[in-house]
Amino acid sequence: MKTALVYDWLVTMGGGEKTLSAIEELYPSPIHTLVHDPKQLMGTPFENKEIHTSFLQKFPFAKSHYRNYLPFFPLAIEQFDLSGYDLVISTSHAVSKGVLTHCDQLHLCYCLTPMRYAWDLTHRYLEGVSGIRKKIAKAALHYLRNWDIATLKRVDHFASISHYIASRIKKVYGRDSEVIYPPVDVEAIPFCSAKENYYLAVSRMVPYKRIDLIVEAFAHLPDQRLVVIGDGPEMKKVKSLSKNNVEILGWQPDAKIRELMSKAKGFLFAAEEDFGIVVVEAQAAGTPIIAFGKGAVLETVVPNKTGLFYPKQEVSSLIAAIQAFEKETFDPYEIRKSAERFSKQRFMNEFKQFVTKKWEMFDEMRHSCRR
Repeated sequence: MKTALVYDWLVTMGGGEKTLSAIEELYPSPIHTLVHDPKQLMGTPFENKEIHTSFLQKFPFAKSHYRNYLPFFPLAIEQFDLSGYDLVISTSHAVSKGVLTHCDQLHLCYCLTPMRYAWDLTHRYLEGVSGIRKKIAKAALHYLRNWDIATLKRVDHFASISHYIASRIKKVYGRDSEVIYPPVDVEAIPFCSAKENYYLAVSRMVPYKRIDLIVEAFAHLPDQRLVVIGDGPEMKKVKSLSKNNVEILGWQPDAKIRELMSKAKGFLFAAEEDFGIVVVEAQAAGTPIIAFGKGAVLETVVPNKTGLFYPKQEVSSLIAAIQAFEKETFDPYEIRKSAERFSKQRFMNEFKQFVTKKWEMFDEMRHSCRR
């Protein structure tokens, strides 16, 4: 099989990119993406890979402000000529599933999520936008929704990163998907059973991650210490809410994150997440979780064994969960063992089985039609 990989944009190293890297290990292939930032990916598995970009790569400030070109995404992804490949694997959270393929190609999509901002989170993303900008944004998102549905038949089979996302794919797209949890490099996470007296939160500073909620809660818990790692557009807001018991470190290298993660007495998570690799990484370190009880964390955190849930994205709800957590005892070894369910090797095995099965079905059908 001559294989092509497609990804939305390749400008940083996060959970989606780690998943793409694992797929590329299984199927070493050229990567087609809207925008690529080589400087941000130096020292990562993508540093010396064959990467093809769209015309958006030449737009002003595209590497850092690519979201400003959202209305051009559908046109740009359709410009990739993949006609010479047998197998196309798209890893999609936006538009990469919409690449053009023909009937002699198999297109498999590993869906990280249907476009959040075009579907269930549209109104949240439009908060704070007003006037003509809001009207333009609404029109652009309406166009994206129509295009997103129109491109569904370009995908032969979907796989999804969690049962939570599988249900969203069914709701939005009307399609079934096979659940394959993303790879978590559990072996690379240092385990520590001796915990220190601080809580940890690690996240991009974007609205839906709700780091502001976590920091605000600790303003009411002066005897508890919080360390926050991450950066993004919400940084100024988060800093304005922090008190003396909150230490905001900004961006940190993986080694520093893993060190702090392994020693924290608890890991805080406030997002309604599609999977949440960082939550599994914290558990791999033997650190229990306090998480908002909605989304895929319900699949990765075992209540009263590897962590606790709080029912509402509210400060009072999180404070109550922290107070309850302080009275609980968790076994770091059991937490680590639970995280091993999501290992990278498990992903590699399951994803390869998925591709092989679908390819054999496709190849048999193709040969039957030619008889």
